Amino acid sequence: MKMIRTAIIQFDIRRGDVEWNLRTAKRRIAALAKQGVKLVLLPEMWSTGFANHRLKELSETTPVILDDLSRLAREQRLTIIGSLPEKRRGKIYNTAYVVDRDGSIAGMYRKVHLFSLTGEDRCFEAGRKAVVSKTSLGPIGLMICYDLRFPELCRSLALDGATIVVVMAQWPAERVVHWDVLLRARAIENQLFVLGANRCGRDGDLVYAGHSRIISPNGEIMARSGKRTATLSATIDLRVVERTRKHIPCLKERVPQAYRNTK
Repeated sequence: MKMIRTAIIQFDIRRGDVEWNLRTAKRRIAALAKQGVKLVLLPEMWSTGFANHRLKELSETTPVILDDLSRLAREQRLTIIGSLPEKRRGKIYNTAYVVDRDGSIAGMYRKVHLFSLTGEDRCFEAGRKAVVSKTSLGPIGLMICYDLRFPELCRSLALDGATIVVVMAQWPAERVVHWDVLLRARAIENQLFVLGANRCGRDGDLVYAGHSRIISPNGEIMARSGKRTATLSATIDLRVVERTRKHIPCLKERVPQAYRNTK
């Protein structure tokens, strides 16, 4: 599939209110399906928010949510991606799930880079590997929020075959300039499509940026939102990835042996 109608759902997540968050997401996904959308991206921890003191309890809802999304994806014939709290062997991960259009879980990615400034490293276990999900739409690389600041991760996804990279986030308004610049940088330097889904609204004293984006391999912003609840969409042509990489062959002309580790 070369032409894909993609969409991002940006909303003000209610911390700990799984029922409301799930109802909101499902209603908007169903509406997007009627518009021919085939890939829907949700923000980071979209079902629970960062209700850190209740993570073990709230993670129990994730299997039920995945069942709901699987049915919805299968009925509407689309792919849904978003991050949820995963409990495994007594540990909690911030995990991105890819629910493909046949209802199967096509991929899982556990957030590698935990944001110590807000104590994520005390509440979550870190993932250990980059993931490119092999989906019915093609290979999709997965990143979550703070991961965006680590260009090595996105480059590894590109080298592993990703033509689309999705970024799920709860990125604060005070650093929105970084979000905007880094999304475009990751798209341009890796010559692929980047979809960045950020939440909006407020959680206590913290205000979130919104500014979700769909960005082309050339850095063109194909769809954007402001700081309020929004749904944005764009049709991406995967042939642009091949054309861009052929015109300016950055990935092919890398010189890895010259890039010494300076630690």
